[in-house]
Amino acid sequence: MINAVGKPQSILLLGGASDMGLAVVEEFLSRGPARVVLAARAGDDLSSPIARCEAAGASSVETVDFDATAFDTHEAVIDEIWAKGDIDLAIVAFGVLGDNEVQWHDQQQTVLAAQVNYTGAVSVGVLLADRMKNQGHGQIVVFSSVAGEMVRRSNFVYGSTKAGVDGFYRMLGEALRGTGVRVLTVRPGQVRTNMTKGLDDAPLTVDKEDAAKAIAAGVDNKKSVIWVHPLFRWVMLILKNLPQFIVRKLPI
Repeated sequence: MINAVGKPQSILLLGGASDMGLAVVEEFLSRGPARVVLAARAGDDLSSPIARCEAAGASSVETVDFDATAFDTHEAVIDEIWAKGDIDLAIVAFGVLGDNEVQWHDQQQTVLAAQVNYTGAVSVGVLLADRMKNQGHGQIVVFSSVAGEMVRRSNFVYGSTKAGVDGFYRMLGEALRGTGVRVLTVRPGQVRTNMTKGLDDAPLTVDKEDAAKAIAAGVDNKKSVIWVHPLFRWVMLILKNLPQFIVRKLPI
C-alpha cells in the first residue's frame, strides 16, 4: 500500500519508455525504494528506463511486453504483473501525438491514435480497477491532456482521444469510491519531454520534473483531477465559454 508518507511499495508504468511516466516513477522513488514494473512494446529499448529506475532507487525493475492495441492480450499481461504481488501505484502513460494535419486525412493514422490513446487506455483501466478493487487499495494515475478538456481545431484527432480518456477515468474514479482505490486524471499542457523535443515552448510549458512533483502532490492530497500548469484550469474555463467564431480567430 501507499503508506502515510506517500511511499508506494510497488509501481507499474504502462508505457514503460514514457519520459513523463518515468519522471513520475522517479519522483515516487525519491521517497524510498519500490518494486517497479515497466510494461512496454516488445522490441522497445528499455535499457535507459531501467537504468533511470535503478539510479532513482528501485528495489527491483521488471519488464513486461505490452502492446496498447493488442486488446485481447491485456488481461494476460495484467495477470502476469499481479502474479508477483499487488500493485500500489499504476501509471497509464502510453499514447501517440502525431501530426493532426496528416492524421485527419489518413484513416489508418486516425484509427491508430484512437486505438492507442483511447481504446487501449480504457481496456487497461477496466483491468486495473478490477485488480485494485479486489486487493482493496491502489492508486491509478492517467495522463489526459488540457487538449481533451477542450478539443481544438489544431489537434482535434489527439484532443478527441484525450477527451474520451478524461471522461472515462474521471467517472471510473467515481465508480470506485468507497473501494479503497483512487484515480487521478492529469491534464498537462506541454511538458518538456522526449515527445515534445524539437517543438517550440507553448505558453505555460513546464519541465517533466515539475510535472512529476505536481502529480505526486495530487496523489498525496487525494485529488481526482489536476492541471499542469495549474493556470490551465482558468485558461480552459475561459476558452470553453468563448463563442466559436471568436475561438476560430485564436492561434490555438
